[in-house]
Amino acid sequence: MDKDVLKKEIGTKIRQMRTVKGWSREQMADKLEMSASNYGNIERGEADIGVIRLTEIAEIFDISLYDLLGLTDKTVFNFTNNKTKTINTVGINPTSNNVSDINLKHELEKSALLLKERENEVEILKVQISQLQEINTLLKKE
Repeated sequence: MDKDVLKKEIGTKIRQMRTVKGWSREQMADKLEMSASNYGNIERGEADIGVIRLTEIAEIFDISLYDLLGLTDKTVFNFTNNKTKTINTVGINPTSNNVSDINLKHELEKSALLLKERENEVEILKVQISQLQEINTLLKKE
């Protein structure tokens, strides 16, 4: 693979992750302790990124370096409870010419994943409530 193409692909993946998190370029640059201009060079694929910097970026996103480099256009991220879950599924179509369509599709996918995660949390809470009710009943008998 051409080095320039690889830099652009990695920059695009980093920009997508930052966007999913809802962070501005300036916020991301602050997290990396670098200027917004230099960070912009990373996202545009104009900078050579070392392994250390890529590792720092992955840590900021709470994902492995492997996940950061292995992202595809079919990767969707679910950020809940300060944990990042990578889910390989149908994701953003990067060939779409309409940016608002891409953003809308992404927001819908993100919402669906968040809803599913919340439903799982509700089920866990229901089990905990049931267990507490049983304990309460046992304590009343004694």
